[in-house]
Amino acid sequence: MANKLLEGKRGVIFGALDSKSIAWKIAERCVEEGATITLTNAPVAMRFGEIQELGDKLNAEIIPADATRMEDLDNLFIKSQEVLGGKLDFVCHAIGMSVNMRKKKGYTDLNHDWMAKTFDVSAISFHKMMQSLWKNDAMNEWGSILALSYIAAQRTFPDYSEMAESKALLESFARSFGYHWAKRKVRVNTVSQSPTVTTAGSGVKGFSEFFDYAEKMSPLGNADALSCADYCLSLFSPLTRMVTMQNLYHDGGFSNMGMNPAVLGMED
Repeated sequence: MANKLLEGKRGVIFGALDSKSIAWKIAERCVEEGATITLTNAPVAMRFGEIQELGDKLNAEIIPADATRMEDLDNLFIKSQEVLGGKLDFVCHAIGMSVNMRKKKGYTDLNHDWMAKTFDVSAISFHKMMQSLWKNDAMNEWGSILALSYIAAQRTFPDYSEMAESKALLESFARSFGYHWAKRKVRVNTVSQSPTVTTAGSGVKGFSEFFDYAEKMSPLGNADALSCADYCLSLFSPLTRMVTMQNLYHDGGFSNMGMNPAVLGMED
């Protein structure tokens, strides 16, 4: 049930590819809660995804942007303000891509040019996004900037490969740039989400087996995409206006577990 938690708010959502995407769910819930938004993704992703369907459903303009190019980001945020009628109240970064993982390169034999591309798309784009917002003075006071992360930033998950370092860098940018954004009364956070059945996530080696493991390890089970969207809404809303520079776990308790008897088939 909608409570109009974001009534009158304006935002930009990065990364909605198809209906499995967390960003897709976030966009739907933002509009349900009263926000007006623009949607963006890389031109190549837009050709293969279903973002136009989402834009039509939500009456949201789609503005293509390569998140690694400052000129694209500047255009995106300037045009979004024109379309939405003012400065932005929230921006969501839900972008991640590893060329080495796509090419099935093992961690001890990574192509470092591809690694640099992974870092640029998955993490440095977050800094570029915030820098563009900063230079264009595009955020309202008490606005919220958010990125999606994963616990591999802190712990070792071998098959997550170089994306682990990408997420660690992403979270560091939230803390470092978050300090500066606080001077403009804007908060910056990351959400460390459970493994989630998305088009991108399902491409990770051994994903199905690990998803089942995390489901058993987490006392509440894995948090699904819709639950993540609801949590993100709370971070866009005025209810969390004093929360910033945090990496917030949304994972059913996984991050605080050592061992769950369920994993060994020893439930009470």
